[in-house]
Parts: sequence; C-alpha cells; structure tokens
Amino acid sequence: MPNPKHKLSRARRDKRRTSKSKIVPPSMSVCPQCHEIKLPHYTCLSCGTYKGKAVIAVEEA
Repeated sequence: MPNPKHKLSRARRDKRRTSKSKIVPPSMSVCPQCHEIKLPHYTCLSCGTYKGKAVIAVEEA
C-alpha cells in the first residue's frame, strides 16, 4: 500500500475536510392534526399524534 512521503499539516488536512461538513438545517413538515411545525417521521410534540393516531399523552397547560 502506498504511504505518504511527507506529513500533512493540520491546516492542510482540515482545509480538505471542511467542504464535507456543511451544516444543513433539518427539513420540517406540518402536522396534519394541529398544523404545528414538526420533524418528518416524528411524533408531533404539541398534540402527540403520529400518522393520525394518538401516540403520547400531552399535558395541556
């Protein structure tokens, strides 16, 4: 296997790695029951439903 002839500096190594770690905000969807914004494929935390069924009990304040 080929091995590097010279040591790469931390700056050069990190410059190469920066383009792959772009921060992308998660996509959001709207709950069909209460119309609040939630993560897709997750239980809605405001009404406690997932795919139209009540999954968790939510305390009303």
